[in-house]
Amino acid sequence: MIISCKDIQKSFGATTVLRGVSFMVEEKEKMALVGVNGAGKTTLFKIVLGELAADSGEIALKKGARMAYLSQHMDLAAENTIYDELLSVFDHLADMEADIRRMEAEMAALTGDALERLMEKYTRLTKEFEDNRGYEYKSRVRGVLAGLGFNEVEHTLEIAKLSGGQKTRVALGKLLLEEPDLLLLDEPTNHLDIAAITWLEDYFLREYEKAVIIISHDRYFLDKVAKKVVEIEHGKAKSYRGNYSSFLEQKARDFEIEMHQYTSQQKEIAKQMESIRLLRSFNREKSIRRARSKEKQLAKIDRKDRPQNAPDKMRLKLVPTMQSGNDVLTIRNAKKTFDDGYTLFENMNIEIKRGEKVALIGENGVGKTTLFSMLRNGDEAVTLGTNVKIGYYDQELKFDNAEKSIFQEISDTYPRMKNLEIRNALASFLFMGDEIDKKLGTLSGGERGRVALCKLMLSDINFLLLDEPTNHLDLFSKEILENALIDYEGTALYISHDRYFINNTAEKIYELKKEGSAVYLGNYDYYIDKKAEISTMADIAPAGAALIRPNTNKDDYLRNKEEAAIARKNKARIEKLEMQIEEAEAAIASLDEELAKDEIATDATKAQEVYLMKAAQEEKLAALLEEWEKCQMD
Repeated sequence: MIISCKDIQKSFGATTVLRGVSFMVEEKEKMALVGVNGAGKTTLFKIVLGELAADSGEIALKKGARMAYLSQHMDLAAENTIYDELLSVFDHLADMEADIRRMEAEMAALTGDALERLMEKYTRLTKEFEDNRGYEYKSRVRGVLAGLGFNEVEHTLEIAKLSGGQKTRVALGKLLLEEPDLLLLDEPTNHLDIAAITWLEDYFLREYEKAVIIISHDRYFLDKVAKKVVEIEHGKAKSYRGNYSSFLEQKARDFEIEMHQYTSQQKEIAKQMESIRLLRSFNREKSIRRARSKEKQLAKIDRKDRPQNAPDKMRLKLVPTMQSGNDVLTIRNAKKTFDDGYTLFENMNIEIKRGEKVALIGENGVGKTTLFSMLRNGDEAVTLGTNVKIGYYDQELKFDNAEKSIFQEISDTYPRMKNLEIRNALASFLFMGDEIDKKLGTLSGGERGRVALCKLMLSDINFLLLDEPTNHLDLFSKEILENALIDYEGTALYISHDRYFINNTAEKIYELKKEGSAVYLGNYDYYIDKKAEISTMADIAPAGAALIRPNTNKDDYLRNKEEAAIARKNKARIEKLEMQIEEAEAAIASLDEELAKDEIATDATKAQEVYLMKAAQEEKLAALLEEWEKCQMD
């Protein structure tokens, strides 16, 4: 065990954030800490690090264990280059190497006992140097820099001249090389492109043998790396073995079990209370004594709390008011060259039809956002189709006036909307009651994202441009946006590093590189498969042979699209069945209550009617459950 947290309690004023949180992390374990925005994940990190005092509870760190945290404000030497900053992790090895070289030079001038003594010392030092992987520390630094997306030219950049995202990558690289016994990472993939995230996954799986606790909204990353998930929900913590997908399955299963246990206990309590009421109604000493005995037994029951549901979901529905033509966007041989002659990209070709959901991917700095800007502002290489109206979701989520309330922002944007209509629209994005009066400047990233999405929903656009739409959303809200985008009847083009999001929503992927674009007619898994296929063919192709480009066969595309449509239809059917199952279960519970009423129980005819109605509902429920199981297998 590296660390143990026991009964951690933390309140801010009258608000309790953590309620007796307990978990432990074993050596080499990779653990994900998940929960909706505001659940208390970062608060827990700060308590573990000692930056914040818990109101009560205990934290035990293994004696001698080193702990480190990826912070946006890490202590980096401004005058160092990127390479030198990472190399500084191995100063002790560099000193040992210098001593080894010095000894080698001295040995040339020594003989006899002096030479023998120095050679003994030299042997011990070289053994220690080798045991500490001294012969490979420089290559390790170069490997980490390459993996995190720094090319060799950038190795000589000074820390002082780096962007915030670049500094974060340098800090992450240092921590990976330092290998503390416990590494705490808060959104480690935020400033990484897909290639760097994939490298980091592989690094954690193959190279990094220390314990890690990760807070991340990147579900694909958590699926690959995490072997345990601890969820903070309603202030409490619960541990699940397995990755993120396994956690979701276990959580759903546990909720059903807990709800069944709670419902069964409530029925038993109601039955006992009714028995007590009847015994007391007899008003006899013997029956009253029995009633008192039952009351004592009832008081001893360890009553289960009603399982709490997850927060309300965004009821997001994006429906274009005007249909565009079939050809939505055509980009032919787009090129971007700056005044200094630097060419960012060239030979960009993109074609999007009505109703398509298209992902735009590529390394950081390849020009994805620039291409978006060209599309929005007009460029000779860009052609928009008939009746195409663009709606843009900016990852910066800036508002013109931070002093406006949420309600005012919507009202000013859509002055013809009535107050009730605005309230209903905001309620669909979980802004209710006094929350609509919050100032825009005080909102969290997730709240700003919801306001921006609400404005898009109310507009008359039919072509969505989304720049990193999931960046500020928690895991729960991402799923809602995914479902809305899948069901969207308009067209969508989006930039995203969220592979899980891409995999669930994209029907087509354009990969951008400096020398041009390539199209993949499927989701992210399809893209990965095709990349692997092309890479394999490159390995076995004769020198100078032409490589096959990504498959753009129309039949392949139509087959993928048809399979995606079938999957969406099946998903919609499952959701409808689940709603019908809930209605049937509620009807059965209501009829059970009817049967328990005195006026029904004492009337044989009425009781028979209610019983038959209940039997019909139970038969209906059985059929629905059977169909639900079949749909799950499809």
